Amino acid sequence: MRAVWKGTIGFGDYAIPVKAYSATGEHSVPLHQVHEPDGGRVRVRRVCEVDGAEVPDAEIVKGYPLPGGDVAVLTEEDFARLPAPPADTIDVRGFVPAADVDPACFAKSYYLEPEPAGTKPYVLLASALLETQRMAVVKVALRRLDTLAALRVRDQTIVLQTLLWPDEVRQPDFAFLHDDVDLRRSELRRAVNLIEELSADLASYTDEHREALEALIRAKAEGGDVERPTGREQDEGVTRLLMALQQRTVEADLAPVDTARAAAAIASRARAAARKAASKRGMSSA
Repeated sequence: MRAVWKGTIGFGDYAIPVKAYSATGEHSVPLHQVHEPDGGRVRVRRVCEVDGAEVPDAEIVKGYPLPGGDVAVLTEEDFARLPAPPADTIDVRGFVPAADVDPACFAKSYYLEPEPAGTKPYVLLASALLETQRMAVVKVALRRLDTLAALRVRDQTIVLQTLLWPDEVRQPDFAFLHDDVDLRRSELRRAVNLIEELSADLASYTDEHREALEALIRAKAEGGDVERPTGREQDEGVTRLLMALQQRTVEADLAPVDTARAAAAIASRARAAARKAASKRGMSSA
């Protein structure tokens, strides 16, 4: 695993140096949007809605839309002036019973690994959290954002559990919550028995949809049911030919090749070849 954050846990008189690693990872199949006729990749470009021009990364900043159509533009300097916890500190603010933290508040989990010098205070804090059955409420700056989080213990490892702010968790408000529902004791007992009979182990479940999708992709690849995007072939061919031209220039000690003109000529020939190949395929299918 690769560390995504380094800093210290501020706990009383202790400063525990740690590294954070993402504790979870999605195994979704990476699917691209493609053009069905030829399999070419469909890409999203960032375009300014005022002048229609594609915008480079260096010209992109944050902005907040105001009533009337104005935009409050926020620069990097503006964000730097905002209050935030120190970038490299997990600041312990207090401790709460673990049972009092609603799982609906949980966001993302990170394993914390101690640096060698911080191993003993790290184990001390983990042991104390287990002994008291509490979580530490902390503040930490992640991606420059003031983040509420908790420290909890999982498999002898302290986990930094980021939390939603209290006002981000919605309260349920449904009609049935205000009605009195008459439940018989026998009905409740049957439901409890059914729950106990159907006890399960989360580790035994797998993502059947992902497994079926992966099998489908393998079958298409092995059966040749694929597209070879022409644009990609052209790009790769242009790159190889340009490299060959440059190599010959160096070896022959000739004047430098006009790479822009060469690229245009090669691309033109590649497009002509692609059109010719497409025409042949159309004639053979007819």
